[in-house]
Amino acid sequence: MAIYEKFIGRTRDSFVSLQDCQENFKITCEDSFNYAYDVIDVLGTEKPDKQALLYISNKGEEKRFTFGDMKRLSDKAANYFVSQGVKKGDPVLLVLKRSYLFWIVTLALNKIGAIMVPASNMLKAKDYVYRCNKAEIKYALITGDDECTEYFDGGEGQYETILKKFVTKHKNVEGWIDFEEGFEKADESWTRPEGDAATTVKDTMIINFSSGTTGYPKIIAHDFKYPLGHIMTGVFWHHVVDGGVHFTVSDTGWAKSLWGKYYGQWMGESVIMVYDFDKFDGADILSKLEKYKVTTFCVPPTMYRLMLQNDVSKYDLSSIVHCCTAGEALNADIFNKWKEATGLEIHEGFGMSETPVSICTLYPWTKPVPGAIGFPAPGLRVHILDDDGNHCQRGTVGEICIKSPSPEEHPCGVVASYNFSEEETAEAYRGGFFHTGDLAYRDEQGRFVYFGRNDDVIKSSGYRIGPFEIESVMLEHPAVLEVAITGVPDPVRGFVVKATVVLREGFEGSPELVKELQNYVKVNTAPYKYPRIVEFVDALPKTFSGKVRRVAIRNGEKE
Repeated sequence: MAIYEKFIGRTRDSFVSLQDCQENFKITCEDSFNYAYDVIDVLGTEKPDKQALLYISNKGEEKRFTFGDMKRLSDKAANYFVSQGVKKGDPVLLVLKRSYLFWIVTLALNKIGAIMVPASNMLKAKDYVYRCNKAEIKYALITGDDECTEYFDGGEGQYETILKKFVTKHKNVEGWIDFEEGFEKADESWTRPEGDAATTVKDTMIINFSSGTTGYPKIIAHDFKYPLGHIMTGVFWHHVVDGGVHFTVSDTGWAKSLWGKYYGQWMGESVIMVYDFDKFDGADILSKLEKYKVTTFCVPPTMYRLMLQNDVSKYDLSSIVHCCTAGEALNADIFNKWKEATGLEIHEGFGMSETPVSICTLYPWTKPVPGAIGFPAPGLRVHILDDDGNHCQRGTVGEICIKSPSPEEHPCGVVASYNFSEEETAEAYRGGFFHTGDLAYRDEQGRFVYFGRNDDVIKSSGYRIGPFEIESVMLEHPAVLEVAITGVPDPVRGFVVKATVVLREGFEGSPELVKELQNYVKVNTAPYKYPRIVEFVDALPKTFSGKVRRVAIRNGEKE
């Protein structure tokens, strides 16, 4: 019996059809459910020698952890955090790239009831200050790699709630506490808290930041029931193999890590493979798939494209039984070339930082069709609605919406709160549905076909990029009077960032100024956001009220 069966009451293979799966899949748990205790500690006690995590460093060094190890090490980390003052409800910023410590630390925070706040290692001082103050971060644990601690310290004096800073990899930095030194000395005995110190499923477990179009990134808060929503992600969509090896390529700063290399995969009792590479290299990834006999696999379409630039036939990928993709639209060319090279079909999925997988191609009940993202995931009632909240007919584009009676009764795995604001959360849940902001239509067979965003968020190489942050940085440059950020279709990345710029008097557009502006963005915010295309114009298209019409710029690109 795999542990996920405790929460849905039956095995994955007992469902006989897609309809059976959609109508009869139901998650149940106690109000006291806590993933660290009720999943990992149970596995650590009942199956202590079963392998849980395979970690490969960027130098090829390996570390293997069992479920027994994860229980013991998370207990140690919990003791250490408590000794440093961390308590229930404290937000803790985590910038750990692909370190194995991420899994140990987050389980420890779950046990304490503290709030994990994952973030990218590409953030700069301005990004850190905003996130820490917005989420009232009390503690920060940051990798010693690169210049992450230096960038964080660049915001010194602007942090409103930070109490302590911890660094990993034994990096000696003034003002920072060596996490591993304290962790290694901590006691391994830990008792689950009771009473007011215990967690409930309605307590906040995770804070993610998601890019928006009209302001800085917003807080997406998930409760302690969130991991159970990923039974549908890992067990059903990824179709993980009990005792197999699952590999999702994602940095721990992104919600995709929680989707693809954590909750659902361990509930299916698969080994999670973590490869801490410096830069994605298609041939390198193919060699790792072969060497470690990966059984299930998920990367964005861009990365399939990069792997296919190599002679895939040179690698023995016979261990792989199931492939998935998400993050951007999958085109038929990639699908067909991957199938030709490996014999494997790619099962597409759709979801957000706010949700688990929401629409997907479910094996073995549905067959992948290039261009279609599939059918509603089990446990969710997904509809396409027009602007007036009416259901769209097949073939008509509308907004992807998930049925939900209210924010308080949101489906398992779907966002509990935006910015901890009742008003903003209610707006997202208006009319008895959670509104995703993504557009799609249904074909004649009822499959969902993705159309795009109904706002200006740019999806590039798996990143979700809001224009506001980039515009704010570029407006600080002395040459820029006005700027509008949009996405331009790109054959490799899906979309790339474009800056349409009005210059101040005395400046002229040139290749040198383009380079200067690109470097300015790279230095002052996360580098993945920089505009790969810069166009200088005399004026930006605007509405009568003076708002920039990014849609007009995008339409101009299409023409």
